[in-house]
Amino acid sequence: MSDRIYLTREGYNRLKDDLHVLTTLTRKEVLEKIAEARSHGDLSENAEYDAAREEQSQLESRISDLENRLAAATILDPKQIKTDRVYILTSVKLRNLQAEDEIIEYTLVSSEEADSDLGKISVRSPVGKALIGKSVGDKVRISVPKGELHYEILDIFVK
Repeated sequence: MSDRIYLTREGYNRLKDDLHVLTTLTRKEVLEKIAEARSHGDLSENAEYDAAREEQSQLESRISDLENRLAAATILDPKQIKTDRVYILTSVKLRNLQAEDEIIEYTLVSSEEADSDLGKISVRSPVGKALIGKSVGDKVRISVPKGELHYEILDIFVK
């Protein structure tokens, strides 16, 4: 995996914690299921064994994915993020130009940390891609599946 993944310290620690749970608790549970299924005899017609082995395969794939993401991670320090333009980890205050009184705020993060409920959008999302590199005062037109969005950037800051 050659692409760098930019994470906050919090996001990196969350991935690390997920990996720890998978490699200690979950892996042990899956191995116990396999042992239990194996104890039922003939493995050639043992659906419980096949299901446990499939679960193990999916778990090991997830563990490998997390290990690769952590290995490719660069932890960003919010104190070093500039606010002259929209970058990853900046927060952006936007005016919806189609509804003048509507002010929206997003924080641009990596795909791994995106959470729309918390206003954290991925830099790879249509909105994130359109905002990256823009400055205060810029007007942005964004094509999304539901149509077009029109925003004006009011402020760029780091939370």
